[in-house]
Amino acid sequence: MLSQLLDHGHDIRVLDLAKAPVPLHCMAVSAGYEQRRNEVYSWDGLQRGTSPFVVIQHTLFGEGRLDFAGTRHRLLPGQTMVLTMPHAHRYWLERGGHWEYFWMVLNGQETLRLVREIIAARGPILRLPPDIINRLAGACLTLIDRPQIGRGEASSAAYAAVSALYDGAFADAVEREPERPAALQRVALHVEANLSAALQVEQLAAIAGMSRAHFVRQFSAGFGMPPSEWVLRQRLDRIERLLVATDMSVAAIARLTGFSSANYLAKTFRRARGTAPLQFRQNRRGAG
Repeated sequence: MLSQLLDHGHDIRVLDLAKAPVPLHCMAVSAGYEQRRNEVYSWDGLQRGTSPFVVIQHTLFGEGRLDFAGTRHRLLPGQTMVLTMPHAHRYWLERGGHWEYFWMVLNGQETLRLVREIIAARGPILRLPPDIINRLAGACLTLIDRPQIGRGEASSAAYAAVSALYDGAFADAVEREPERPAALQRVALHVEANLSAALQVEQLAAIAGMSRAHFVRQFSAGFGMPPSEWVLRQRLDRIERLLVATDMSVAAIARLTGFSSANYLAKTFRRARGTAPLQFRQNRRGAG
């Protein structure tokens, strides 16, 4: 599909679709295949309106630049930039430079949910395998080349793009996990999907279908630590990703990760990581 997109040539399409009576939660707004050469090209993620949306932009030739919340990146051939708006970032073409890429602008509740998770886990720049790039290119080609495209087809193409990103970002996640009983895997998935909840050991034991004592023994054997410690580690890992990949306040992150207050989160984080949350954010972004 990438070769077909290249054969199609440079093109831009803004979708002018009638408002639907039933909303679709993954929708395409526009798409294109462009080349920028020795010109002014710069986008500020805080100056593109207040309605949230997503940009997926894959570099084919040349290179661009990205400042993501204070960390600078080069956007090289084979890399895919994934961004949400509004957000503190800027991407641009250096003076005298050349940048060729294809892109899609998407919106919708499900689009934003999945892309925010991808950025939190992998950051704003992905290096994806060829089959994933082909799927992205196929979605882009559908959006710019399909005559009289309807809302359902546009939504399908948008979801195909986001699903490709998901597969590319998390392809090795299952492979990294050791084999564990299905009951423990069920608990692990529940924890990862509900980090903002209380997650008491008794509740997790019930999800596993075990008594509390038997669950603690089985979980500790399977994960190498008691369930309460494992839950805390998942929360701390999520906090780290949100601190680095977003500009969310500590209070907002506390609500998303099961802490009753920003102060409680800060004390726990400092005890586990040896530094305050905002200092951790500053240090990690400065290291980039």
